[in-house]
Amino acid sequence: MIVETTEVNRPKEIAKRRSQMFRALGHRNYRLFWTGAFLSNIGTWMQAVAQGWLVLQLTDSPFWLGVDGFVAMAPGLVLTLAGGVFADLVDRRRLLLYTQIVACLSALGLAILISTGVIHQASDVWMILAFSFVTGCCMSLAGPSYQAITFDLVGREDLANAVALNSTQFQLSRVVGPALAGFGFKFFGLAGCFYANSLSFVAVVAALMMVRFDQQSAARKAEQLRPLRDRRALWQDLLEGFRYVRNRPRVFTLLLISAFNSFFGAPYLTFVPIFARDIFHLGASGLAWMMGTAGAGAFCGALFLAYLGDFKRKGWTVICGAFAFGVSLIAFSLSTRLTLSLIFLFGVGFSIVTSVAVANTLLQQLITDRMRGRVMSMFILSFVGTMPIGNLIAGVASHRFGAPHILTVGGCSVVLYATFVALTNRGLRELH
Repeated sequence: MIVETTEVNRPKEIAKRRSQMFRALGHRNYRLFWTGAFLSNIGTWMQAVAQGWLVLQLTDSPFWLGVDGFVAMAPGLVLTLAGGVFADLVDRRRLLLYTQIVACLSALGLAILISTGVIHQASDVWMILAFSFVTGCCMSLAGPSYQAITFDLVGREDLANAVALNSTQFQLSRVVGPALAGFGFKFFGLAGCFYANSLSFVAVVAALMMVRFDQQSAARKAEQLRPLRDRRALWQDLLEGFRYVRNRPRVFTLLLISAFNSFFGAPYLTFVPIFARDIFHLGASGLAWMMGTAGAGAFCGALFLAYLGDFKRKGWTVICGAFAFGVSLIAFSLSTRLTLSLIFLFGVGFSIVTSVAVANTLLQQLITDRMRGRVMSMFILSFVGTMPIGNLIAGVASHRFGAPHILTVGGCSVVLYATFVALTNRGLRELH
């Protein structure tokens, strides 16, 4: 009798889950923001593919790929924590508007220099690095506000779903962007991808300008903003956040897992052009499809988590996701067959998103509202802030030992650390 009841209710439960997957899009403001961010991220990934290929063409060196990745992410080491505090001090929507406009102009400037032939040889790579740095500064300052404004758009009830949908649109853009870059290479050349990125920023700027808060929400936001004279408390606020994390082992471990995955694993994104050109002998379009495959895995991982909703054993999911990420990375670095490599790239994207997204959810559950902004800025820093250091070290090391060997070492490091946490951290294993 119990079995029959369970089987009857199961289709209803599945239908309910499906209907709840996109409920945050019912909010007009969030729907506008989600759409604008999705279109903008498509352009960002188009430029990411084009820029990696351009740097490799100009310099013929994995070292400069690593340097470009470092310069793009380095501002996050300093500005992410400051951006987290600014998100509580200034109008988040206005901060996002300004940073996106500057990033748009940066992409447009680089596109003009490429299309006019100003950038055409190895000695011109410094101009690409300069524009990468400017864009990196914008994204580092905007990141915490991007996370925080989600609450303003949907409220507390639909916050978890909105966060999941944010991850879904970002990962979907990782599929669409590289695919469109492949067509862009063929019909418009490299410069066309940079022009497309600059145009895509118009979408998110327009969406932010169309967002309208009701009077009650606007008044509540105004009460939360501190006056300018209180900005001197920035340093004390940051120190308080560090002390809060230090005294909570599970929170600290989640941040450390995220940092470990990023430091040792994220350089694979930088080195995909090397594999595309030197191992599989593909052109720019082939590189786009390889990047798109990793993005497809990440998108499926994010969509799978949105479908599961509030499931159990989240601690184990973070650990197993990190372990699978390391294994997939090792397999990709050692593979010499394109089909297998694409499968492993899909696994890389799926597993890393699973680990990081569930870690994000657990952090949201463990921390208090008063510390939420600072801890989440540390979460962004743990993942994004460690990327530039990992990219730089991997770029230098790969110049001597080769990109496949460096990725193998990175994957082994991730696997060993995930195994260590699984064996020694009972508190994290028991998190639900």
